[in-house]
Amino acid sequence: MAAFEYLALDSKGQNTRGVIEADTPRSARSLLRERGLNALELNEVTEKSKGGGNLEFGGRGNRLRSKQLVILTEQLSTLVHAGLPIDEALSALSDETDDARLKRVVAALRARVMEGRTLADAFREFPDSFPELFPATTAAGEQTGRLGEALGRLAEYTQNRDSLQRDMIAALAYPLLLLAVALAVVTGLMTTVVPKIVAVFENIKAELPLLTRVLIATSEFLTTYGWLLLGAVVILGVAGALALRQESVRLWLDRVALKLPVFGRLLRAADTARAARTLAVLIGSGVPVLDALKLAAPTLKRLPLREGMKRAATRVREGATLARGLTEARVFPAVALRLVGSGEKSGRLPEMLDAAADHLARDVRQAMAVTNAILSPILILLVGAIVLAIVLAILLPIFELNTLIGK
Repeated sequence: MAAFEYLALDSKGQNTRGVIEADTPRSARSLLRERGLNALELNEVTEKSKGGGNLEFGGRGNRLRSKQLVILTEQLSTLVHAGLPIDEALSALSDETDDARLKRVVAALRARVMEGRTLADAFREFPDSFPELFPATTAAGEQTGRLGEALGRLAEYTQNRDSLQRDMIAALAYPLLLLAVALAVVTGLMTTVVPKIVAVFENIKAELPLLTRVLIATSEFLTTYGWLLLGAVVILGVAGALALRQESVRLWLDRVALKLPVFGRLLRAADTARAARTLAVLIGSGVPVLDALKLAAPTLKRLPLREGMKRAATRVREGATLARGLTEARVFPAVALRLVGSGEKSGRLPEMLDAAADHLARDVRQAMAVTNAILSPILILLVGAIVLAIVLAILLPIFELNTLIGK
């Protein structure tokens, strides 16, 4: 059985979209006719389009967003814990949601399950929406008979990850907005207001104050070469984006970023919090430690940390403990490493990894709050200083106008 996305006309002649499950496109059209719908378009929900006729579920426009993934895992975990079979749980979830994109993926997952595949195999068919953590954790839960618990861990993982991302975005939003407004205001003053005001001083043949001359020169430069400057910024941005595709460039930049006094600690804490949470979910679901390390490595965005995780996996393969492997690879901060070592000794490794992730996430939130508290006033003072300089550059010649005219 497969899932088909359709566009059809109802009895009132209005367009309606939805997802229907059927064995073949012909069966899908028959089911739609039974519902009083005349199919205009019918596309099978697949991972990616190969011939142009199927829905490109793996494309950017159809992959699940973080919030949708949280909803799916939380509700699916609740339904499975309630004792519903996977196919019935997916069917109930598909019926309850009003989100068209989420409905498509749930219908596609249920179609795969109805074909006899496991939920883990169904997740693997949509890698753009479900990272390898999902099929690996689900497979371990299915093998041990603890699928509900595994899905519960995934739900908690996605919720924590989404919460941390929202907090980081919220903390950065105000300073970035303030910086954008400041640049817009200063640019507007320099290109529109200042030229009209300083035109008054053009007929004065005496020497103007240095601050005024700097202001006039800057205004003339922005007015004359502003578009070229904007074009250069765009070109540099595109060139930088292309350069970041090179692993050697990214590796160098990541190493520099991780060495920065405050920013580097923030990046390391955010990355390792995500990795620790991933390890906790995988190991707690029954995935072997070595496999968990391999699956957790891609969650690290900074390449030096990712390489360190791979080195830790090598040391674990050679017989070292997880704590020793992570210590030698210099991936986790000291407090997190002590928690991991304590978890291995007490047999509570997943709980200690969760505790380490919570500790690192708190560090990230505290660092973001401190950075925001420091950065926002600095930006405000900087903008105020620039505006004050512009005002003084305009007022100084006016204060000295009688002297300048007398000369």
